[in-house]
Amino acid sequence: MKKRNMIVCTLLSMTLAANLILPAMAEETSAAQSESTVSQTQDAGQGGPGGNGAAPPEMPEGQAPSGQMPGGPGGNGGTPPEMPSGEAPSGAPSGEAPSGEAPSGQAPDGMGGPGGQESVTYTAVNEVTEGSQEFTGALESTGTDENVILVNGQDASASVSGAEVTRTSEDSDSGNTSSFYGNAAALLAADGTLYVSGSSIDTDSAGGAGAFAYGDGTVYISDTAITTQQGTSGGIHAAGGGTLYAWNLDVDTAGGSSAAIRSDRGGGTMVVDGGTYTTTGTGSPAIYSTADITVHDAVLTAENSEATCIEGLNSIRLFDCDLTGNMPSDNEQNDVLWNVIVYQSMSGDAQDGNGTFEMIGGKLTAKAGGMFYTTNTQSTFILQDVDITYAEDSDFFLRCTGNANGRGWGTSGANGAQSSFTGISQEMEGDVIWDRISTLDFYMTQGSTLTGAVTEDTTYSGGEGSGYCNLYIDETSTWVVTGDSTLTSLSCSGTITDADGNSVSIIGTDGTVYAEGTSQFTITVDTYTDSADVSGASTADSWESYAVEKPAELA
Repeated sequence: MKKRNMIVCTLLSMTLAANLILPAMAEETSAAQSESTVSQTQDAGQGGPGGNGAAPPEMPEGQAPSGQMPGGPGGNGGTPPEMPSGEAPSGAPSGEAPSGEAPSGQAPDGMGGPGGQESVTYTAVNEVTEGSQEFTGALESTGTDENVILVNGQDASASVSGAEVTRTSEDSDSGNTSSFYGNAAALLAADGTLYVSGSSIDTDSAGGAGAFAYGDGTVYISDTAITTQQGTSGGIHAAGGGTLYAWNLDVDTAGGSSAAIRSDRGGGTMVVDGGTYTTTGTGSPAIYSTADITVHDAVLTAENSEATCIEGLNSIRLFDCDLTGNMPSDNEQNDVLWNVIVYQSMSGDAQDGNGTFEMIGGKLTAKAGGMFYTTNTQSTFILQDVDITYAEDSDFFLRCTGNANGRGWGTSGANGAQSSFTGISQEMEGDVIWDRISTLDFYMTQGSTLTGAVTEDTTYSGGEGSGYCNLYIDETSTWVVTGDSTLTSLSCSGTITDADGNSVSIIGTDGTVYAEGTSQFTITVDTYTDSADVSGASTADSWESYAVEKPAELA
C-alpha cells in the first residue's frame, strides 16, 4: 500500500553570505502525514562541502551533509572514492565561506544561479526512513514536486529492481529547489542508500531528474534506462554532497538545462562506468560539473549544447569515452563558442578554485566552435591519446582569456584564467589564445604535436597586465607553427617547424635573434631557452584509481 509522507524545510538564501541558523523543532501533524520545518540561511556565495560550492542546505532533520568529494589528478589532491560500503564518503572541507556580497553570475547552460527565499518540500509516494524495503513493478508519481521513492533515514535503504518508474506533473517546480534538493526527482536518496537495477525511469515533469543523490544519500544504479522530457531534469544528479555510482545506463534528456550527468550546489561525487548519455535540449551538456565526476567507457553526446561544463573547484575525468558537443550560436551573451569550458560563473554554485578536465584515450568531437575555453577561474587540462575531431568553424584549440562579462563572469579587465595545460602523446590542432589578465603554462610531452599559432588577444585586457603564456616542448614533441606567434617564454628541447618543414625564426622582444629560420612565420618571445623543464607538467591518472565495485544488491 502506498503511503505519503511530507517533509518540509524552509530555506532563506540571502543576497549577503551568512551563517547557518539551527533548525526549528518539527510538529507532528498526523500518523499518516508528518511535517517538519527547518529555518536557516544559506550562503549564496562560495565555500561549502566537497570544496565545490556554497554551503548546502541542511537535511530536514537539521543535519548538514558530511560527504566530501575526492580530489583529482594534476594537483587537485585528495583520494579516489572508496569501494562501496553503503555509506557516502565522509570528511569535511576546511575552507570557510567568504563574507561580502553574494555573486550574481550565470551558468552557461542556465543551471543553478543565485539563491532567493524559497520553501523546499519533500513529498513522496513511498518513503523509507528506517530498515530496508524492496520495490518492483509499476511505480508512479503524479503529484506536484513529488518523489516516487524517497530514502530519508541514516540507516534506511531501498532496492528497486525490475521496476517501471514514471513521474508526471504539470505543476512541478523547475527552479532551485529541484536542482539543489531533488524534491521533484523520480528517485531520491536524501539520507541512506538507494539501489536501482534492471529498471526504467521516465519523467515528464519540470525538475524531474531520474535518480538524485543529496546530502548523506548514496545511489547505486545499474542497467537502467532513464528518459526525462522537461527542463531542469538531469538523468542522474548529485547535489549537497550526495554520492552516486552508475553502471551501464541508457540516459536521454530532452529539456533545457538537463545534463545527462548533472550536479548542482554543494556538489558531491559521481562515478559512472559504461552506458550511453544523450541530451537534445539547449543548454544541456552531456556533463555539467559542480562536483567530482569520473566517467569510464561511455558515449556522451550533447546535440544542442557544449559537451561539458566545469564550474569552479570541481572536476571531470574521462577514461576511454566518446564525447561530442554541438554548441548553438544563438546566445549573444557568449563571446565565443566552445566545446569544453572550465569557468566560474559567480552564481554561488561552486567554490572558487582550480577546475580540472582530464581525458585519457577515447574520442572528443566538436561540431561547433573552438575546443577548450577557460575564463574567470583557475584550471587544469590533461589530455592523453585522445582522438580529436574539430568543428569546421573552429577558431581556437585553447582559449585562456578574460571575457566581456555579459553573463556576470567576474570583473571586466580582471576576469582572466590561470591555467595549466598538459598534452601527453597528444595530437593537437588550432590556435592557443591568451591575454595579459591570464596566465598559461602549456606543456607538450611524450611525443605530442601542436599544429597552430600561439597568439595574444587584447580584447579584454587592452594589452595591459602581468599575465603570461609559457610554452614547454620536451625532446620528443613538435610545434608546427601556422602563423606569427607571441608568447612570454619558450622552452624547447624538441622541434619547431612550419607545415612545410621550414625552420621558424625566434626573436626576442628586445631584438635578440635566438633562431633565424626560413619560414614566413616568426615567434616573438620575452625569453627563450633550447631546453625544457617539464617537471611542472601534469601526469595522467588511471581509471583503476576511481573504479568502484558494483555492490551485491545490484547483481
